[in-house]
Order: sequence, then structure tokens, then C-alpha cells
Amino acid sequence: MKKILKNEGVQSLLASLLCIILGLLIGYIVLLFINPTGAFEAIIDVIKNFFNYAKLNLQLKNLGNTLVKTAPLLMCALSVLFCYKVGLFNIGAAGQYVAGACASLYAALAWGWGWLPCLLFAIVAAALLGVIVGLLKAYFNVNEVISGIMLNWIGLYTANMILTNVKETTSPYTLHLRTANPSAILPAMGLDKVFSGNLYVSIAIPLAIVVAIVILVLLEKTKFGYELKATGFNKNAAKYAGMAEKRNIILTLAIGGALAGMGGALLYLTDYEQWMCTVSSVPGMGFNGIAAAFLGGLNPIGTIFASFFIQHITSGGAYVDKTMYCSQISDLISSIIIYLCGFVFFIKYAFNLYLSKKENKVDTRFTKKEMEEIQDVQNAKGGDEG
Repeated sequence: MKKILKNEGVQSLLASLLCIILGLLIGYIVLLFINPTGAFEAIIDVIKNFFNYAKLNLQLKNLGNTLVKTAPLLMCALSVLFCYKVGLFNIGAAGQYVAGACASLYAALAWGWGWLPCLLFAIVAAALLGVIVGLLKAYFNVNEVISGIMLNWIGLYTANMILTNVKETTSPYTLHLRTANPSAILPAMGLDKVFSGNLYVSIAIPLAIVVAIVILVLLEKTKFGYELKATGFNKNAAKYAGMAEKRNIILTLAIGGALAGMGGALLYLTDYEQWMCTVSSVPGMGFNGIAAAFLGGLNPIGTIFASFFIQHITSGGAYVDKTMYCSQISDLISSIIIYLCGFVFFIKYAFNLYLSKKENKVDTRFTKKEMEEIQDVQNAKGGDEG
């Protein structure tokens, strides 16, 4: 049992589950303070999400909607995870996500490109944003958090200006891909039929899972991944060992940017959402990716499930009774859970501390049976001497 509890994967799972339970409990307490009458029903509705529907076809259709938004969230989480494993905190994933969304939409609506060139263009555009952060970090020692935050806002307002050229005449939203350029929509490959004809379900979901597996293999099973992590642990030691530490920093942030940008394309190339050219705040997808990465224990496979759970709770908030609670209550509950995700490592540390203390106590004390055996040996020695 002790060996199981000492396993890092088990500890991450237990810590994540504890954060989830605490988040839901605090959310329930908040609901009680606002209106105790419907608090229990509200928190259950959040947890149930698409299970609030009685018919199976409606459940599957709304599960598809949750998965559509899980794919970009997973990509943003992988972006944060990949950079963090190399000792860098990519808070610029939000801006890179915007760059990917902007590049894919503009290529689709202004130039009439198909889905694959649009997806690749989004990856390249967001990677270039990551390269800027990497160059500033590698050659000028500018903290990637500072430059990343600045570029988030630069990317947002640049995207608004560019996409104004492809927006609807009477609204601030970009044109619908389904009417303007259907070839730019990600193919469904039959997945839409699985989810009761949900037109927005596409290859984005399996594609994001494949990328997560590739990232896991890259970091844990390749020489390249080892060099990147070594640079993150100590760039001076990596340089002394003959590794190109500056190149590795730039490359890491470029890959991180590419992953987040791909996330933006995986959402907007489904036509699930239109970009609003007057938006004045950076989309929360990039920041939610930070929570998903940590809730998943900084493991690509764990991050898949963490991303789905966060999106499940976020989408579930839409079913809360709006006559009792304001429309922002769903965001409040999901944000509490997301906030607690940051304590995953603290919980793991506390858990390890408890186990080590318990182990020390066991090591310094004999069990009753061991004491009896020692006494028997001493008695036998006494008898021999007599």
C-alpha cells in the first residue's frame, strides 16, 4: 500500500481529486449564501452537464459540444505543460491561441484556403509569437512571463484589426465558415454521426489526443526531450555539457506557441464560434490551460482528462437556474475549481511530508511481535551464560 501511495501518478490523481471535491464544496457553500433554496440542485446541474437531458441523442449532442471546446483547451494545456517541463512558464499561451485563431480564420475567409493549410498557417503564426518570447528570454534575459503578458494584448488587438476585414457587415463577428468557405471546416470523419449529428464535432478531438501522446513520447523517450529538460533545470550546466541552451529556449517557446495556436485553429475551424472583432479581453482558454496542465499533474495523459473535466464543469454551469442565480454563477463555480488546481503540487508536497513522517515513526519503533522476539533472544543468551 505504501508503494502505491508513493507513486507519483497516484499522488497526482489523489491531489487532483481532492482539489475537485474542495472546489465543488466551496462552490456549493457560495450558492448557499446566495440562495439556499436551490443550491443543491444547482451544484448537481453543474456536475451533470449534458446528463441534464433525458434523451440519449440530446446527451450525445451536448457531449459533442463539450468535446469541441475540450480540444483547444487541451492544446493550450499542452503548451503550458511543455514549456513548464523545460523550466519556462508560458503565460503567453493565451496570446498564441489568439494568433492561431486569427491566422486560421483570415486564411479561410480572406484567401479561401482549405482546412489543412489554415491549420498549418495557424501553427506557424503562433510559433512565431513564441519565438519572439524565446529570443527575448535567451539573448536579453527578459522574463518570459512579462513578455508573454505584453504579447497577449498585442496579439489580441492585432487580431481584432486584421479580422475586421472579414467580419459581417451588420455585426462585429467574423463570417460563418459554413457559408463563406465550407472547405476550411475541419472534416468530421463520421464523428458527427456518433454524436447525434452534431455538425461541430470533428477530427479536432482525436487530433488533440494524438498530439498529447506525441508530447509525452518527445519529453520522456527522446534525446531531444532530455536536452530540453536539462536546459530547463540548469542552462549553464547544459551549456557546459555542449547543449545549445539558447536554441533550446527559443525552440521550446516556439513549440509551446505552435501548440496553443493549433488550439485556436481547432476551435474556430469547426465554425462552433465566430470571432468578435470588438472583444477587449484575452480569451480565457489560454489561462484555463494553465489550470488543466497542473490539475493533470503535468502529465500529457492526465492533462487530457483534466481538460475534459474543466470544460465539463464550465459547460455544466449553463444549466444552473438563472431565476435563482445570475448568469455569471457558472463562471464563479468553475473559476473556484480552476483556482484550486494551483494547489495540486502543494497537496502532493503535504502528502509526501506526511508519509515520510509516518515512515520515520515506523522505523524508530519496534512492533509488539518484534519486541517479543528480541526478548526471547535476550532470554536465550541469559540461559546460555548461566
